[in-house]
Amino acid sequence: MGLFVEPLPSENRLPSKVDVVVVGGGIVGASAALFLAKRGVKVALCEKGNIAGEQSSRNWGWVRQGQRDPREFPLMIESLRLWERMNEDLESESGFRRAGILFASDSDENIAQNEAWLYEARQHQIDARMVSGSELQRLTPGADKRWKAGLFCATDGRAEPHLATTAIALAARRSGASVLTNCAVRGLELSAGSVSAVITEHGRICCSTVVVAAGAWSRRFLKDLDITLPQLKVLGSVMRTSPVEGGPEAALWSTEFALRKRIDGGYTIANGHASVVSIVPDSFRFFANFWPALRSDFKNLRLRVDDRFIKECSESHHTPPDRISPYERTRVLDPAPDKASLRRTFERLKKAFPVFASATVVQQWAGLIDVTPDAIPVISQVDAVPGLIVATGFSGHGFGIAPGAGRLAADLVRGTPPVVDPTDFRFSRFTDGTRVRPLTGV
Repeated sequence: MGLFVEPLPSENRLPSKVDVVVVGGGIVGASAALFLAKRGVKVALCEKGNIAGEQSSRNWGWVRQGQRDPREFPLMIESLRLWERMNEDLESESGFRRAGILFASDSDENIAQNEAWLYEARQHQIDARMVSGSELQRLTPGADKRWKAGLFCATDGRAEPHLATTAIALAARRSGASVLTNCAVRGLELSAGSVSAVITEHGRICCSTVVVAAGAWSRRFLKDLDITLPQLKVLGSVMRTSPVEGGPEAALWSTEFALRKRIDGGYTIANGHASVVSIVPDSFRFFANFWPALRSDFKNLRLRVDDRFIKECSESHHTPPDRISPYERTRVLDPAPDKASLRRTFERLKKAFPVFASATVVQQWAGLIDVTPDAIPVISQVDAVPGLIVATGFSGHGFGIAPGAGRLAADLVRGTPPVVDPTDFRFSRFTDGTRVRPLTGV
């Protein structure tokens, strides 16, 4: 299972009425609830299991501008500003440290891709540069491997997924939000086509606005409202090590492994080129939507048929709100990690970094990542249902950008000027003729 996250006890009483209900207790939902509560909005955060039980505690812990899709630059810049003062604002440890992130390159082709990204980044005053030679060696202490060059973003950082989301949810509670765990939202109630309430497993909460920040569950939740969100799940496997002396402070991405130092002195290790995609009914339904992304990234994905096909078939049927929902039957998505891939990744890491030779594997886990066809999120009103806002589909890039995403969602709820232009994140891009596909980034 994923990293242990200290359980956050639920409120004892279900509020009968609030202004906003946030569905999903991951880092995006918790951030939205915090910004709303701080602005005096009466908000309830409903989580079917535990706060940060799924991908929000299972990700790499990177807080990066580097190699991010240019459409996300403004929102990521705002998020980094929020991360920088987060420990102080939350009065708690999020694990955030500004240590930089390095994307190492072995090939001239990859160097050219990094330089092209760097040109775009400089238009947004992002502090990044190409490094090589002695500077590259200085950023990779303990390594025997010598890369040709690297893209280094010194202002990027790292944080602890198992700490940050809970700290944000606690701050939201202190600001007045009701934080309800083990409280699945079974569906919405509409009046004259607009949101009027949510139906939870414990009862009804009247509200005029709902923010769906349900991660990998968002597609399933919206389907019951006859709203089609093209979203699939990608399995990412991760491991952590015992403390290592003399390893890099900066996080590192390479074609063979990725690493990030943890505040306990160990490292989080993964391989971004070894993701698994289970074939499920939605794989056929959304094949045309995802084909451009699949074609460009096919070598980094492993397609497989497994028990998720039957599982998602059984969960796909509409469940009346007076019946137990799929969200209660599966409180936490806890898939098995790809241990063979992690073993190969760790061996490659030790070969490149002998300093890891004595490190032991403390834990391995996996998470299901909510992916959109263009690999950028949906943070948007849904025109078909007034009062419904969606914040999902972060495509494996959500942890770092979550504070800004939560603030943007809160702006959309209140109708105030948005912190960044939300046009690229609009829900309607999937139906308005927009050419929906990834641009760049990892």
